Amino acid sequence: MLGSRSLATPARQCLRQARQQQFTRLSFARSYAVAADDKVGKFKGTKGNDGKYTVSLIEGDGIGPEISQSVKDIFEAANVPIKWEPVDVTPRLKDGKTVIPDETIESISRNYVALKGPLATPVGKGHVSLNLTLRRTFNLFANLRPCKSIHGYKTPYDGVDTVLIRENTEGEYSGIEHVVVDGVVQSIKLITRQASERVLRFAFQYAQETGKNKVRAVHKATIMKMSDGLFLNTARELSKEFPNVEFDAELLDNTCLKVVTDPTPYNDKVLVMPNLYGDILSDMCAGLIGGLGLTPSGNIGDECSIFEAVHGSAPDIAGKGLANPTALLLSSIMMLQHMGLTTEASKIEKAIFDVLAEGKTITGDLGGSAKTHEYAAAVIKKLA
Repeated sequence: MLGSRSLATPARQCLRQARQQQFTRLSFARSYAVAADDKVGKFKGTKGNDGKYTVSLIEGDGIGPEISQSVKDIFEAANVPIKWEPVDVTPRLKDGKTVIPDETIESISRNYVALKGPLATPVGKGHVSLNLTLRRTFNLFANLRPCKSIHGYKTPYDGVDTVLIRENTEGEYSGIEHVVVDGVVQSIKLITRQASERVLRFAFQYAQETGKNKVRAVHKATIMKMSDGLFLNTARELSKEFPNVEFDAELLDNTCLKVVTDPTPYNDKVLVMPNLYGDILSDMCAGLIGGLGLTPSGNIGDECSIFEAVHGSAPDIAGKGLANPTALLLSSIMMLQHMGLTTEASKIEKAIFDVLAEGKTITGDLGGSAKTHEYAAAVIKKLA
């Protein structure tokens, strides 16, 4: 009896703490509910008196400054109507918590959009992921990850054209963990209707806008009947608001098996899923097209959005001119599309794909021998 009591008391305490955190998060989620006819994650920025948008630029660590320079050079050559506002995300301690600088928060909040190179998080206790900090700071609720085969870069898979949308704020990454007793840890997976509806609405709207008029929810509601069940039921209810978009659902393990067997049946679908599943599945799909060095990414929020290269900072080749800027370039194209600068986005995208297809001026990781600046110069030449 004594053993069961000693376990029950801390367990009840951790459950009370978890419920309190859950209620706090639920209240926060309610404040972000949107009307049915609103566009989720809409870009709110406007041009300045000089006719240009201002974009916050986080160059990042390691190879970050080099690949960021490629983006800047190509945008200048393409006459893209934006100007860059460099910001620093070196973490600071504030009230005992690791935070990014206030001036950086002000810049991104004011400009509504940012482009981010790779950030390195030191390995060790006490170091908080800067990527996660940025997502939480700006409540970036949806991670958008297209994976499309690159003509001229051969992989075991041809014709891949998947789109994954990942809920970015809760699930297993909610950070609600407790030690019940020594050797027993409880981690709570948080799923709310409000956050689920928000990312699902974004997925349905994205499907409409891009012509992929099929949305598939990926889940494990057979096992997690309440949490994933809530996500799935919310998707089914919301699908009624989008009669022109076909909706279905699939178990996560089935999706993983089918995608690596033949990814082409997923080309006409937008896959949307809770946080952890999206983290794993999006990287797996990136592997189908050649890895994270060829994969763009965008984190979408109601107030602002951050587009980023999700590969590492590669400190071993930093400063050597060997880095491949493709992922950050493609992320910047997603950023332009988000901002409504579709003409400029298409022009630069075509130039990039032309250079990759030729295979003459590509970096070492793609099988070539070109330097970073030579790759960028080849793209600029294709713009003419």
